[in-house]
Amino acid sequence: MKLFAKMGLAIASVVTLSGCIQRIETGEVGLRVGFDKQVNLTELQPGTFNQTVIGDVLTFPVRDIALDIQNMTPQAADNSTLADFDMMVIYSINPASVGELYTTKSRGFHAFDNGDWYLMYNYLTSIARSSAYKAVRKHDALKVADARQMIESDTIEGIRATLKEERLDAALTVNQAQIRNVQPAAAIIQSANDVLRAQNELKTKQIEVETAKKEAERLNALAANKENIRVMELQIQKEMVAALRENKNAIYVIPSNMTSLMLK
Repeated sequence: MKLFAKMGLAIASVVTLSGCIQRIETGEVGLRVGFDKQVNLTELQPGTFNQTVIGDVLTFPVRDIALDIQNMTPQAADNSTLADFDMMVIYSINPASVGELYTTKSRGFHAFDNGDWYLMYNYLTSIARSSAYKAVRKHDALKVADARQMIESDTIEGIRATLKEERLDAALTVNQAQIRNVQPAAAIIQSANDVLRAQNELKTKQIEVETAKKEAERLNALAANKENIRVMELQIQKEMVAALRENKNAIYVIPSNMTSLMLK
C-alpha cells in the first residue's frame, strides 16, 4: 500500500510540475521573471523547457510579425485625401535584442496578445503609418494603385531610415510592406469619370468634323471631275466642227447634245 501511495504521489507531482513547465516554441524567445519581479536578460532559446513554479516566463515572437495598419487617409500629390488606404508591414526582431528592448523601451511601444509580447509593435505601427503617408504624397490619387510597388518600397526605406536614426536597425528588421487596399475619394472618381466622358464626347465630335470634311472634299473632287469632263467634251466638239468646215465632203457623227452655236 505504501508503494502505491508513493507512486501515486510521484505521478501527482509530475502532473503538477508539468503544468508549471513552459516550452519556448520555434520563432519566439523567452525571458525569465524571478519571484522578485526582476527580469533576467538572458534570452531563453526555442526548444527549451523552463519551470514556472518559481517566477514566470515571458514569450516574445521574433519572426515575421505582421503590422496590420488600416483606415489610413493619406493626402495625395493632387491634394486630395484617399478615402481608405490599408497596408501590412512585416518585421522581425533580433533574438539577442529581446531582453534589452523589453527592459529599456516604454511598455507603450509593445503590444500584448494571447499570452505573447510583441516587442515594438505599437512603435513600428506609428513609424510605418508616417512612412506610408509620405510615400503616398508623391503620387496623384488616381495613380496610387498603379504605383503600389514604389509606395511599398518607399515605405520600407522610410521605416529603415527612422530605425537607423534611433539606432534600432540592429534590433529590428523590416522585411516587407504590402498595400492591401486603395480607395480614392468618391469626388475624385466622379471628377475623373466626368473628364473621361467629356474627352470621349470631344473625340466623337472631332471624328464627325473630320468625316464631314472628307465628305466635302470628296464632293468637291467629283464636281471638279465633272467640270473637266464637260470642258473636254466641248473641246472635242469644237475640233469636229473645225474639221467639218475644212472638209465638207467628210461624214461625221454629230453628238446629239451639240448645239447649233458650235456649227457657226
